[in-house]
Amino acid sequence: MGSSRADVHHSASSWRQPSPPAASVERGVLVEEVAERILDLGRGRLLVGIDGFTAAGKTSFGHELAERISAAGRPVLRATLDDFKKPWRDRHLYDRESGEGYYRNAYDYEAVKRLLLDPCRSSGAAACALCSIDPLTQRDHSSEVTPIGADAVLIVDGVFAFRPEINEYWDFRIWLQVDAELSVRRGAERDQDWAGTEAESIHRNRYLVAERVYLREVDPLPLADVVIDNSVFARPRRRMWKSAISPE
Repeated sequence: MGSSRADVHHSASSWRQPSPPAASVERGVLVEEVAERILDLGRGRLLVGIDGFTAAGKTSFGHELAERISAAGRPVLRATLDDFKKPWRDRHLYDRESGEGYYRNAYDYEAVKRLLLDPCRSSGAAACALCSIDPLTQRDHSSEVTPIGADAVLIVDGVFAFRPEINEYWDFRIWLQVDAELSVRRGAERDQDWAGTEAESIHRNRYLVAERVYLREVDPLPLADVVIDNSVFARPRRRMWKSAISPE
């Protein structure tokens, strides 16, 4: 990928995580390979969805992918579905704390489409919002917009990214695979700052239950263009390319 580096635009959310340091040559090669597959889709705006269990490493992979694609000269927009949840002030209107309720009610898919996905899909739209409601501060960022270039690549990470409400928007779908117990352990460690001693219970009894509902109802893995085992950060393993793409 030899071209002048383009900009990467990030959400203003305080939930934003930093780009990870280079972990290994092996990981760099895999990220580069996925970036090349995306760029091979051609010019014009592209929308990429990264799905997988909580704490599977979706945000980190999205940041790494963004760096590779921007290095090839394509501007990148980075967003996460966690920045498009319904506001906590309305939680009395619905169940969001059980696993089933979290799956059904936590995310505002109409806001995702209106503020982010529809503008990026429309050739006539010049800007989009990369964040609706900050999940930590609850600040509304929906009026803060970012320009969308004609060749921009939007990379969105988040659980339930392949749900029917938004699945049709993606030009390329990535599933990061980790087992359930690793998801719970990683997530509990990550979220101790805000969840404290409840972190493991939240991940096991809310998020993991919600993800099992998702697996049962949507069966998202066959929708992916690539499945990557991300259990060991420095040694990710590509498990599957979609049949339309050359296999290993």
